[in-house]
Formats: sequence, C-alpha cells, structure tokens
Amino acid sequence: MAGEKSSFVTTINDTDPSNNGKSYKCTISGTNYNQLLGKTIGDAIDGIFIGEGEITLAGYTLEISGGSDKTGTPMRNELLGGALKEILVTASQGYKGHKIVNKKSKRYRYKPDGLRKRRTFRGATITQDTRQINLKVVKHGNKSLAEIFPSSTGDSASED
Repeated sequence: MAGEKSSFVTTINDTDPSNNGKSYKCTISGTNYNQLLGKTIGDAIDGIFIGEGEITLAGYTLEISGGSDKTGTPMRNELLGGALKEILVTASQGYKGHKIVNKKSKRYRYKPDGLRKRRTFRGATITQDTRQINLKVVKHGNKSLAEIFPSSTGDSASED
C-alpha cells in the first residue's frame, strides 16, 4: 500500500433554504488532504482547502459535521481521538434501535423501551483511515455552490 494515494471524499451540504438542502461531492487529495488531518467534528475550516485546481470554495467557511472510515464505520463526536471504540448505545446516531419481526409474511419494526446495543464507532478526529467527511456551509462565498459544482447529469467531458 506504499503507492496508494490518500484522499477524502467530502459531502458538502448547502444550508441555504433556497437550494432545498442540496449536497455536493468533492474529492480532496494532496496538500489539502494534510490540512484536514487532526481536525475534529465541529471544527470550522476555510473553503480554500476543499476542492482541486479551479474548483475550490474560496470565501466559504465550512463546519465538519461527521464522516466515516474506510470500512463505513461512522464517526461519533463524543469519542475522543480517531481510534475504533465499542460503546453501548440506544437509538441515536449510528444505531436505529428497532427490531424487525416477520409476522404473517409482513415485516414490522418494533422499538422496545430500553433497547441498547454495543456498536463500533470511530472517534471524532480525522485520521488517515477516514475516507468520507461530511461538511455543512456556515458562511457562503461569492459564487453559489451550484455554479462551482455543475451537475453532471449527461456525459462527462474529458480532456485528452
């Protein structure tokens, strides 16, 4: 894995009500990758570190709201550090807290009182094992996110 390039996939949630809560994806690698290592959930970061080349969020301020590691294990803000930890949780972030029962060829979800389960979570610090970071916009820049990240519904243009 020495030749493997490290990168994050970020999901940027637009908090502007006129955009109906749209989200945009962006990949971070290189020197911008190193700028995010060691940050924790709740930290505000400058948008200049998000994106590659001409697609950067200059003028934006973003807050880290969560993420997951390379196996899909979610980050949890009350756990310190970036290591995996098993905690006993009720219905909350990372655990729905219901039990699915099949009766007469139908599926029912029951939420019994006091149901707790031991689940594995990753700490709130961004480490090299983190693969996805969720960000929300705190302060908007000059250009809208729709202009910075054009929707790619058709064929993508590639330069040779």
